[in-house]
Amino acid sequence: MSLKQTITVFETMDSAYVSGETIKGLFADYADVHVTVETVSGQKGSTDFVKIVIPGKEGKSRGGTAPTFGIIGRLGGIGARPSRIGLVSDADGAVAAVASALKLAEMQKQGDVLKGDVVITTHICPNAPTRPHEPVDFMDSPVDILTMNKHEVTPEMEAILSIDTTKGNKVINHKGIAISATVKEGYILRISDDLLRIMEMTTGQLPVTFPITMQDITPYGNDLYHINSILQPCVATDAPVVGLAVTAQSAVPGCGTGASHEVDIALAVKYAVEVAKEYTNGTCRFYDTDEFARITSLYGSMKVLQTLGK
Repeated sequence: MSLKQTITVFETMDSAYVSGETIKGLFADYADVHVTVETVSGQKGSTDFVKIVIPGKEGKSRGGTAPTFGIIGRLGGIGARPSRIGLVSDADGAVAAVASALKLAEMQKQGDVLKGDVVITTHICPNAPTRPHEPVDFMDSPVDILTMNKHEVTPEMEAILSIDTTKGNKVINHKGIAISATVKEGYILRISDDLLRIMEMTTGQLPVTFPITMQDITPYGNDLYHINSILQPCVATDAPVVGLAVTAQSAVPGCGTGASHEVDIALAVKYAVEVAKEYTNGTCRFYDTDEFARITSLYGSMKVLQTLGK
């Protein structure tokens, strides 16, 4: 179960004083877990980027060859102080990512070591700005999306699960979690059967997916509409990226407080951990390599969609 770790992280982050060092302290009792914190300033303030590495028994960090899995907690900020008091809905991605790391660390301590490394990244900002967005306001960030990708999308990640609150829209009408199609090098590929299978197993329900468009997989800053930042990691890597959305039936603003649901976040954590187990063990594919080779041979590179264009 992952609810214990989710509540621990939730309560830790629900503070005006939380920082990256606070999050690092959650892992003080796990000797094999490596946590680094870097404070980065932008035009709208500063935030702490956190990177957590859970080494696998045959992971590349130990000289092995097992695949390395990446989990990214995407958000603008975990709080909108002083205009809003408390943890905002946008914090769900950060809570889920850190709780996933805490669960994996505890598993390792209890003797359940994954085959490959897992790299978890996110950022901690309890006083981020907000910005207008339709149909509801979004959280903004102290730093731009290129800076976020620089610190959160690492070269080690061979496949990425990007977790983000995705409630500020009218196209997802489901409370819980949902996944996107796989995005790789500007292509929106078919939804992974393995990821659907794992979702059925972890939720005990039929899998739920959400639609994405070409606009969503282009970089922020091109004046196109994006559902949110859930797929922004795909513009900074050739690794396959899948969005794991924490969702709601109604449109909920990212800057709304009292709008996070611990059970839904814990479900995202459980899903992320199970995907990490299978991906690092070689039993979960994010995409079909032969089909990707075929589509690129037919239609060429789509990497232009990873840029700001002309």
